[in-house]
Amino acid sequence: MAQIYRNVKGRPLTKYLATLDGVQEVLEDKVTVAAAAASAALFEHRQDGHSTIEIDHGKVDWYLTLSDERGDKAAMSIEYGRAAGGRWVKDKRTGNPRWQSWGEAPGLFILHDAIGLTRKRKAKVKVKEL
Repeated sequence: MAQIYRNVKGRPLTKYLATLDGVQEVLEDKVTVAAAAASAALFEHRQDGHSTIEIDHGKVDWYLTLSDERGDKAAMSIEYGRAAGGRWVKDKRTGNPRWQSWGEAPGLFILHDAIGLTRKRKAKVKVKEL
């Protein structure tokens, strides 16, 4: 009968396999192709040009990221969309509170489409009125 070892060279079997050069090369190729597809899709919808597609590499994993650090920090709204809503904000000029509203925007699902995931909108969050 065969015996399955949980560790190889002192590391869990799954981590050992994931760090093999061939596996890392395939992962890099796949994330690079997905990044090209995501960048093209993002370019079609670009308004201000602040959002970018980035590839990051950890010790084992590869990450495909939609970054909007330079803009409105709206990467989640770009990916999943947003419901119409609003909030009270302090007016910078007068100091008085005013209502800031925004319209509904559908999600673009740029990362989902690039890596072949099923589109699924995040659960709606109820906002408490002041």
